[in-house]
Amino acid sequence: MTSTPPYTRLPSRGVIEIAGDDRRSFLQGLVTNDVMALTPGSALYAALLTPQGKYLFDFLVVNDGERLLLDVEAARREELIRRLMLYKLRAKVTIADRTAELAVAITPDGIEDPRHPMLGRRAILPLSEAERLPADESAYQAQRLRLGIPEGSSDFIVDKLLILEGNLDYLNGVSFQKGCYVGQELTARMKHRGKVRKRLLPVRVAGELPPSGAPITEGGKEIGEMRGGLGARAIAYLRLDDLEVGKSYRCGAAQVTPERPAWLPDAALRPGKED
Repeated sequence: MTSTPPYTRLPSRGVIEIAGDDRRSFLQGLVTNDVMALTPGSALYAALLTPQGKYLFDFLVVNDGERLLLDVEAARREELIRRLMLYKLRAKVTIADRTAELAVAITPDGIEDPRHPMLGRRAILPLSEAERLPADESAYQAQRLRLGIPEGSSDFIVDKLLILEGNLDYLNGVSFQKGCYVGQELTARMKHRGKVRKRLLPVRVAGELPPSGAPITEGGKEIGEMRGGLGARAIAYLRLDDLEVGKSYRCGAAQVTPERPAWLPDAALRPGKED
């Protein structure tokens, strides 16, 4: 399988800094993964949810010593900062946008992407250094879509998609051992009952790439919708009941064929059959 080029700047990503004595405990009480287990120089994948367990933001968290750096969707970073500020209260933290000073890049000496090793190694670099790298991230996005890994609001549906429908538990993005976080109760209940009835899945597209939100149908019945894509690869939000991997479905003038990514167990496509 083709891998991500070793040196690539990712202009679609922004950087948020969380500093202060309470930086780890502050984030620990909010996000899906175990920030307290994050050692210096390491990274984890996590999401911030609504109290009802629905997706708001996903990001990587890097432990940069005296601060945490969030590798985030650049277009929504101000919205994320506002959301974090709502929870700040008396916590001893500062929250700042560092996108004008720092940039996210794929580099061989970076930290392995915690979602999947085939996504490459990431680093947060001074912008002056990162600007010397090529900024065409199409190869990275194509690789991500080939792997079937959703990212950001182009794939996840904000305030609608339940986080396990986005497969974060299979992408190292959820800890079921940590304490409470926003949306934890519904997420844990859904996991233990095995009631995930919709999922984000990679699809092959034959024909012109349909727009995000376009309905996917079989015999006139809607079974899902398109999300983000590039060329002949995309992510779709699909109902699992009666879904057949490898079968083609209609999406406008195009045909889309769902696939099961290698990292997703077959049981995950059969509601109620997960361990």
